[in-house]
Amino acid sequence: MKEIAIYGFGGFGHEVACLIEHINRKEPTWKLIGFFDDGVEVGTTCKYGEVLGNIDALNTWDKPISVVIAIGNVKFLETISSKITNPNVEFPNLIAPNCFFFDKESVVMGKGNIITFGCRMSCNIHMGDFNILNGCVSFGHDVILGNYNVMFPETRISGQVTIGDKNFFGARCFASQTIKIGNGNRFGAGTFVLRKVKDGALYMGNPAKKVDID
Repeated sequence: MKEIAIYGFGGFGHEVACLIEHINRKEPTWKLIGFFDDGVEVGTTCKYGEVLGNIDALNTWDKPISVVIAIGNVKFLETISSKITNPNVEFPNLIAPNCFFFDKESVVMGKGNIITFGCRMSCNIHMGDFNILNGCVSFGHDVILGNYNVMFPETRISGQVTIGDKNFFGARCFASQTIKIGNGNRFGAGTFVLRKVKDGALYMGNPAKKVDID
């Protein structure tokens, strides 16, 4: 079994520990050795393990280790992943055992992705790095997903949708067929994206409307 640690000691980090446990029930793969976190004291423990250190400790780890970044914030995902420079660290894709693939061989993904329980992947999907699909997320056919995107539970992405980088989707969002979504957007819970949106904005409602924040 390969040693793995979770970066992020918060609630989502604990959920990822549960995900690792379920993966191991189906096929023993990972030995969870603990957590790394910059905001929690070394030695702090929970049911799933203890905090081993901060990012500096991770960057001086002297043997091979797999790390999963359990941070549901798109900016922090990018920042933390870029600060981990230790060549001993690799970033596996973690996929829940009950994720359903129409054609798994046609689904291509980079590194560091987390696909949690109950997700549904159609066919011909291309996914980049460090995306989080957090519970019952559904992708239609021919979806293209960039990097550092976070999707909360029950987000639905229709076929032939293209999504860029660093987008956040609240629970139960929906993107209509062939829509193109760029970079740096936030979609409030229950938002329905029915046409192309501008980059770097907040959208809410059905249909999605841009919301200006003072």
